[in-house]
Amino acid sequence: MNSEEKIRKSIGARRNPASAEAILEAAKAVLAESGHAGFSIEAVARRARAGKPTIYRWWPSRAALLLDVYQRQKQFAYPDTGRIESDIVAFLTNLLANWRDTVTGPVFRSIIAEAQSDGSAAEALAAYAASRRIETGRMVERAVARGEVAAGVDPAVIADLVSSFAWVHLLTGRLDVNEEEIRAAARAITHGIMKKGGA
Repeated sequence: MNSEEKIRKSIGARRNPASAEAILEAAKAVLAESGHAGFSIEAVARRARAGKPTIYRWWPSRAALLLDVYQRQKQFAYPDTGRIESDIVAFLTNLLANWRDTVTGPVFRSIIAEAQSDGSAAEALAAYAASRRIETGRMVERAVARGEVAAGVDPAVIADLVSSFAWVHLLTGRLDVNEEEIRAAARAITHGIMKKGGA
C-alpha cells in the first residue's frame, strides 16, 4: 500500500477534521501561489498529499472547495449599529472593500462564472448564497424586533436586494464605489420598508 492509499484509507467517508484542515490549508496555499485560474483539485491533492477521490467526496466540485477557502479568507462581520440603514451601509462597505483589497473578489467572481456552466458549481453557489441570505436577513429581523421595520417585510427579499447591489458591482468591476453611492443604495432599499415616521 502506497502513502496516498494509506492517507485515503485513514480519512474514510466522513470528514476527518485534521485531514480536512490539511486540505483546506493546501487549497489556500495553491490559491495564493497560482491564483484562481490555476487552482485545481489536482494541485490541491498534490499539496495535501491526499487522493483526489477523497477531496471530491468532501467537496464535490472545484467551486465547492473554493467556496470553503473563500469563506475562510473573508474578513468582515455582519454589523449591528441599531439602525437598518446604517447596518446595510456598513455591511456593503465592508464587503466591497474585502472583495477589492483581497483575493476574495476574483475568487468569488470565478465561482459565479463557473456556476453558469457547471451544475455542481451552481449547486455549491446556491447553497452558499442561501446561507448568506439568512445571515443578511438577520439585520432586517433585528430591525423588525426594534419596531423600525414593518413586521410583514420578508428579510430574504431585502437580503437579495442588498446582495444584488454587491454582486453587480463585483461582476462589472466597480468595487471602488464610494460611500455616498452605498448610502444612496441603502436609502433606496430601506425607504420602502420603513414605517411612517420611522427614524
